[in-house]
Amino acid sequence: MTSKQTLGMAVALGLAAALLAAPTLAQQPASAAIAVAHQNAGRYERISVHGTSLEGNLEGDSADRQVSVYLPPGYDQSPRKRYPVLYLLHGYTDSDSRWFGLDGKHFVHVPTAIDKAWAAGAAHMIIVMPNAYTRYQGSMYSNSVTTGDWEAFVARDLVAYVDAHYRTLARRDSRGLAGHSMGGYGTVRIGMKYPQVFSSLYAMSPCCMGASLAPNAEMAAQAAAISSDADFAKAGFGLKAMLASAAAWSPNPAKPPRYFDLPVVDGKPQPEVIAAWAANAPLSMVHQYIPALSSFKAIAFDAGDKDVGIAATVRSLDQTLTGYGLKHDWAIYDGDHVSAIEQRLQTQVMPFFTRHLQAR
Repeated sequence: MTSKQTLGMAVALGLAAALLAAPTLAQQPASAAIAVAHQNAGRYERISVHGTSLEGNLEGDSADRQVSVYLPPGYDQSPRKRYPVLYLLHGYTDSDSRWFGLDGKHFVHVPTAIDKAWAAGAAHMIIVMPNAYTRYQGSMYSNSVTTGDWEAFVARDLVAYVDAHYRTLARRDSRGLAGHSMGGYGTVRIGMKYPQVFSSLYAMSPCCMGASLAPNAEMAAQAAAISSDADFAKAGFGLKAMLASAAAWSPNPAKPPRYFDLPVVDGKPQPEVIAAWAANAPLSMVHQYIPALSSFKAIAFDAGDKDVGIAATVRSLDQTLTGYGLKHDWAIYDGDHVSAIEQRLQTQVMPFFTRHLQAR
């Protein structure tokens, strides 16, 4: 990316590819999407989890979140057996319902990928994905009075609920955290802040890792002109991403009705807002959290070679961790932002957590 590209566009480029396939693909019944007819098939259920950490968020999003849970084969037949848990985070504009096939064909179908991984010998574990689709189409898995504390929702509220209602191995060594795009960003962010909860991390095509480019006045002016949910619905991806990022990273409870600040106002850059956005970029944050990251049993991240901007930040993260002597796995593979996600979930992510999560 060049120096003329914008902070808002940097976020947009990091997220936009995730949308390319999903909205236009043919629809199919949820039952057909979820059904997998072989002995390694798991059992799907969708539940509601109340998030104390999300109560009172200024966006007005419900603190009761839908959560997809995929239980391994034999879960119902082995009432004394307990399982490790993989918490999986979806990307911006996405949802758990899309990843689990409830809304039709998508670039990834979790049950298919997981069932194939189990058939190939991956360890049985419980898969959990919360719905982080919010008023601005994505929470960024951040902590903001505007969006709510999504870090704590995932690491505290959700984990506590799952441990209380399912037969989990309720300990750090048996919990993993992974995600794609915005979810990859959330994986790195939450992992750094809650190392006592998870023992292994895998970030797939993580977006928004760096935010050091100058903001664009024209885009910020367009974002400022969006005054209603109807306006937002008609906005382009870049504007939506800017608003979602502002809600997550530059909240302002004194600015109703949107309760956030933009990085440019009336054509003038806002240094404090720009600094706040940069402070939420993992490539900036990581230096403060090396001790936390050093405590993880395993860390991995990847990106497709055609996902150019994100691949560059993945290389930068590798260089930073290598500089600190922190062991990790990483890969740049043949693919774009969405083309190989289901396959990599099956052949890379599940084997990674099979190796690193304690199953007893």
